[in-house]
Amino acid sequence: MRKLFIASCIFISFSVSSCKDFLDVKPTNSGDAETSIQTAADAKVIVNGVMSILSNRDYYGRNLPLYADVKGGDFTIFAAGRGFDYLYTFNHSASSNSYSSVWTQGFNAIAQINNLLKNIESLKATGSLENFNSYEGQALTARALVNFDLVRLYGEPYNENKAAWGIPIITKSLKADAQELRSTVEDTYKQILLDLKAAETLLPKTKLNGYLNYYANKALQARVYLYMEDYPNALAAAQEVINSKVYTLYSNTAWVDSWKSEFGTESIFELGIYPNETDLGNSSLGAYFRRSAHGSSAILGNFMASDYFLARLKQDDTDVRWGVMARDETSTTRLGAIYKYSGGINLEGDKKSSNSTAVNFKVIRLSEMYLMAAEAALKSDKALAASYLNEIRKRSPKLSLTNESTISLDVIAEERSKELAGEGHRFFDMIRWNKKIEFNDELGSINTIHRTKIIDRSLNKTILPIFIDEINANPGIGAQQNPGY
Repeated sequence: MRKLFIASCIFISFSVSSCKDFLDVKPTNSGDAETSIQTAADAKVIVNGVMSILSNRDYYGRNLPLYADVKGGDFTIFAAGRGFDYLYTFNHSASSNSYSSVWTQGFNAIAQINNLLKNIESLKATGSLENFNSYEGQALTARALVNFDLVRLYGEPYNENKAAWGIPIITKSLKADAQELRSTVEDTYKQILLDLKAAETLLPKTKLNGYLNYYANKALQARVYLYMEDYPNALAAAQEVINSKVYTLYSNTAWVDSWKSEFGTESIFELGIYPNETDLGNSSLGAYFRRSAHGSSAILGNFMASDYFLARLKQDDTDVRWGVMARDETSTTRLGAIYKYSGGINLEGDKKSSNSTAVNFKVIRLSEMYLMAAEAALKSDKALAASYLNEIRKRSPKLSLTNESTISLDVIAEERSKELAGEGHRFFDMIRWNKKIEFNDELGSINTIHRTKIIDRSLNKTILPIFIDEINANPGIGAQQNPGY
């Protein structure tokens, strides 16, 4: 893990003056990492730093959701060479196109989280009267989120082979020469749940814009349990969020405009993306899904909706989700460009500023809770599953509502595709369901020698390789490389 420790310091040095300054939040900057946090206000500084790492372009700011959408079959490319097309073609190796950024950023976040937790524990032991509960709960929940994201990228699906290698489980501050090895997928999920359960009673139940609260924790529990196929616990967690009434679904008339606003009624966990801070301009997530040259000549039209995704939307020409679609470069009639993360087709953003690409990333929305509740209830109570799914299906007014005789996983999967496109779910969904992914390769001229037109999770490149720099810094992890690399 030497590389991870050093990378953490290097990354943070771009945000603040040094690693030491980041942890030494006392006004005098005279303390060390062991004694730097003295008050809840100090802890909040560290939590802000963690949120900044999560919103970085190499994590939720672009790379993680881009990975999951581009590889899931709902997006395609018109031409190679515009950027990140190796994701679409699965052209990965340990030394080339390893896509290691989420690993590096994830362990950057974990390093800061572990330092924060260590300091809080020390202060509690000395009898501090400060209330650190919310920050401790957020730190534990954030660590669970990072571990969940990383194990999905580097580990085999839990329901396929939970004994396979997952990721290194790091729950304490490490020395610079530490070389942690990978634990199993099963043990990684156990740690994720341990952190989530330890955090839930520490967190407030009020809405926290830009931060993690009790319901964000429960929503993440629902996701984790669903991936584990623990349907009763997934359903219970999703229902708790839904029944809290802290969040409300957007009406059909409000759904499109919700992408032009910050921290709407569905946002359970939303990361702020701000001009001149974490915004990427013409390299932002929204820019990669936009029509070529729209808003700027630098916009390349990297990715667009596949014919298969558009066929789902075409089941109802009045589906409200057409409202974030616009023509792509292939024709004046093909509505393959998606504008969720440009704040609308008119590039209005959500800050109402001239920089239309600074749009917050919605990590967890209430719509997903209804979709997860439907999937979790499917095997035990089809009528209940249909009732949850129909709350989202109503966004297609011309489609018949489902009932206990018509609902199925395929119907739920279609609705998840339509509702969550561009939000970083499709590939992970298809892999955990063990469904075949078909790519719309014929739309453009591209080289797909690294995969076939139709793949499933038996393809080794559906899991990322441990990258060569990490292996060089930590040779023991090289023996735990993923198959085929």
